Amino acid sequence: MADEVREPEPEDDRDETPTERLDRNTVELLNELRVAAVGIQVLFAFLLIVPFNTGWRRVGAFDRYDYFVTLLCIAIATVLLIAPSIHHRLLFRRRQKAYLVKVGTTLTIVAMLFVTAGLTGILVLISHFLFGAVTAAVVGSCAALLVSTLWFGLPLHRRRHTREFHQNGSG
Repeated sequence: MADEVREPEPEDDRDETPTERLDRNTVELLNELRVAAVGIQVLFAFLLIVPFNTGWRRVGAFDRYDYFVTLLCIAIATVLLIAPSIHHRLLFRRRQKAYLVKVGTTLTIVAMLFVTAGLTGILVLISHFLFGAVTAAVVGSCAALLVSTLWFGLPLHRRRHTREFHQNGSG
């Protein structure tokens, strides 16, 4: 079949069938989505109440644009993180687990890129409002660097390192 998603070869020594591996991968993905969903809910709730605070009337154009872009990033991340659950429900019992794991993984990673941007935007917004442009630039840069490094840089570095290790015949 042309749209069939092939499961990659196992990267460990687990004694499991392809179906068992898909079941485990599905459970792992759903657990990761639960963790991310809580963070998104908190960020989204914060963003939804910000414009209704009395101090919001005195913010400048930069803060308004930062707020709006941040709100859009978190809204997009929310949609992306909810999508795998909807896909799962619509494709339930249709033998689509490999597809669901692959698409769910991709959507989750893209969602976390938007969460990174949204989290950085929130910290820039608050820093700029409280302390001004210089502090906002420093806090925003540090936040983006920290989150990007921890969430993406370290695992991608490890992934590249282990791939090179296995390709060189050392593994």
